[in-house]
Amino acid sequence: MDGMTLPIARSSLPEAAAERLRTLIIEGELPPGARLNERELSERLGVSRTPLREAFRMLAADGLLVQLPNRGAQVVSLSREDVRHAFEVMAALEGLAGELAAARVTDADLEVLRGLQHEMEQAHACRDLPTYYRANRAIHDRINALAGNPILTHSFRTLNARLHALRFRSNLVRTKWDRAVEEHREMIEALSARDGERLRNLLVEHVRTKLRTVLETMDDQMKCVTGGK
Repeated sequence: MDGMTLPIARSSLPEAAAERLRTLIIEGELPPGARLNERELSERLGVSRTPLREAFRMLAADGLLVQLPNRGAQVVSLSREDVRHAFEVMAALEGLAGELAAARVTDADLEVLRGLQHEMEQAHACRDLPTYYRANRAIHDRINALAGNPILTHSFRTLNARLHALRFRSNLVRTKWDRAVEEHREMIEALSARDGERLRNLLVEHVRTKLRTVLETMDDQMKCVTGGK
């Protein structure tokens, strides 16, 4: 496996290795269906195979990997129907989170969110997609946390873990990426106005737009595989 070495501190090795692997999956360096080579990943991450295997188990529990008997770990590959069903539920979860967050957000919370929005827009201007996505993800996570509902938060995190790579790649088309930035500005405006209904509707449509983009991408990839048939 090509790429720079990514050494990990010895504290919390499995958790740190899992987070690095999660990033590689999200950013497409470990694509759907990829088999994970323990020796190469152990060298790249600078950890032994024992914490690496524990990281595999953690990511399998999150639905990012599947562990095959006698064949090791493999990045999950979602079908078109899997994707559609997951995004439909995610739209409902994000919409509810936005409605609840608007009723509970403080001025201090808004300052943090505006800072993340500024960071995200700077990354967008530089076409730095990894940095952009990290800020984007932080905004959605914070809105969800502001909802103050632990059951909602658990459901959101569990499902969203499987969708991060797809959401990341949905920004590869420039016009769609530009529109996503505009949608986030509108979300912050709605949250600032404590307009829960508007924020709910914005978030639901935002996720539905992501779904359409992801399905279009999957369809294009299938055409390439089948020669346009």
